[in-house]
Amino acid sequence: MSWALFTLGAVIMQTVRNALQSKLSSSVNTSGVTLSRFILAPPIALVYLLILYSSSASQLPQFTGSFIVVILCASLLQIAATSLMVILFKQKNFAIGAGLAKSEALVAGVVGMLFFGSYLTPLGWAGIVIGGVAVFVLSSGNRLQGISLKTMVLGLACGTCFALTSLLVREASHMLTIQYTLAAAWVLLWVLCVQAIALSGYIALTKPFVFKQLLNAKKQVLAISMVSCLGSICWFTAMALQHVALVKTLGQLEVLLTLLLSHYWLKNAVTRREIIGLLLIGVAAVMVMWA
Repeated sequence: MSWALFTLGAVIMQTVRNALQSKLSSSVNTSGVTLSRFILAPPIALVYLLILYSSSASQLPQFTGSFIVVILCASLLQIAATSLMVILFKQKNFAIGAGLAKSEALVAGVVGMLFFGSYLTPLGWAGIVIGGVAVFVLSSGNRLQGISLKTMVLGLACGTCFALTSLLVREASHMLTIQYTLAAAWVLLWVLCVQAIALSGYIALTKPFVFKQLLNAKKQVLAISMVSCLGSICWFTAMALQHVALVKTLGQLEVLLTLLLSHYWLKNAVTRREIIGLLLIGVAAVMVMWA
């Protein structure tokens, strides 16, 4: 059950990161807000890796050409998924699109079974489906009328890219012949370095003023990078230990946590639809933990 603890840790860190990024977005360009997730994260990931090796007798792994290809694909797919999510922000039916993007768990289950040799129990599949329905109920409400084909395609494409990223991360972790905790740490370091270099290069060529914005908000950027890296450590480790579809279904507890914060901190009312969705998420979480 250690994977469940890592997933819960990731949910908490991701919720905090989203709140910090939301605040940063008021003074920094969207691409800069995205870069804040990992511009300072590689050194943090390296420190974490060194701490793991200080208490382990494991040797350094061998990085094959296949491993590097998988890492590059995972890194670029995550950037693509994030870009699709940004496009979804601008759609009239964003809430439904975002709900479809949460199809990640179901897509990961199907693609993982077909191409990555994953095996899920009937209880696990039931939990994944219920979790998907729960998130869609929370995001769609009564807004199904008038949904555009573009929004549906963007949402599903976003969820698919996130699912493939997670599956490739798990695959890369299993390609290294060392214990999974260390393997996940190595994969994280590689992915963060590729993403930081790629996005920094893009911003340098197209929007160099963004770096000045980030420098002016350096304390916020450091906090976001640190929380994001800690969350990624938890995500990557959980996915190395357990099937991606189950991890992502349990990770939907983030929606529950966000709504609870909204209710108790921001004093927003919780609707009957939200209560039903939250109960379904709770049921799905219990099912995948026992699957």
